[in-house]
Amino acid sequence: MDDLALAALFGLAIGGALGALGGGGSILAVPALVYGLGMPVRQAIPTSLLVVGLTAASAAAAHVRAGTVWFRTAAVFASAGIVGSFAGAWVNHRLDEGLVLGGFAVVMVVASIGMWRRAGRPEPETSAAAADAVRDRVTADRIPKVLAAGFGLGVLTGLFGVGGGFLAVPVMALVLELPTPVAIGTSLVVIAVNAFAGLVAHLGLGSIDLPVALAFAAGGVLGAIGGQCVASRLSSGTLGRAFAVFVMVIGVVTLVDVAMV
Repeated sequence: MDDLALAALFGLAIGGALGALGGGGSILAVPALVYGLGMPVRQAIPTSLLVVGLTAASAAAAHVRAGTVWFRTAAVFASAGIVGSFAGAWVNHRLDEGLVLGGFAVVMVVASIGMWRRAGRPEPETSAAAADAVRDRVTADRIPKVLAAGFGLGVLTGLFGVGGGFLAVPVMALVLELPTPVAIGTSLVVIAVNAFAGLVAHLGLGSIDLPVALAFAAGGVLGAIGGQCVASRLSSGTLGRAFAVFVMVIGVVTLVDVAMV
């Protein structure tokens, strides 16, 4: 099987996870590219960023139509996230590839723990009145926290090529008290902006395998559609915990592989 077909299959699987779980699947893009396609880490990360950016932008479009994106909040997050993405890309190209991969594996392990804890947890109901009450939560006293969180998310995006939905949604829900649908929609916009900013930064420092990235993204879009159909038939808690275990296993295996080199 050639690399393009394999990339499409990996994208299909990861897109399925994104569609079924609503986020987190893109964290597997870099391991799939590195171990599945034998791509160097330096090339896998910008390739992953293109896939993450296209996928997040596609998913965000539906939230924009539904009115679950708060653009003022997204703008504050993204303004810091763009800077963080460039900073993360700059650091990435000054670290040993093994160190970058090891750090990414640690992020996977930490993310899997968060995914496990959130799996199956009932979503709080938010009335229209309550949503209106928190619509302008980006007040002066909260701006430093939002900028810090946005910058940190951007650094993770630029450094490791991850979308960061596993971090962005909880931060928006807890720090800004956004209703969950709004937190998801707004985070997707921020993730897309950060991913494209990180991609631009990496392209200035290296290269990207465009055919593989596009094949990966095409598979991801199809997988996301299928994943949404699966999610409507299975327990979100079961799916979430199964995926969390899978991410944990891949993270641990990657750590062991890096340690043995």
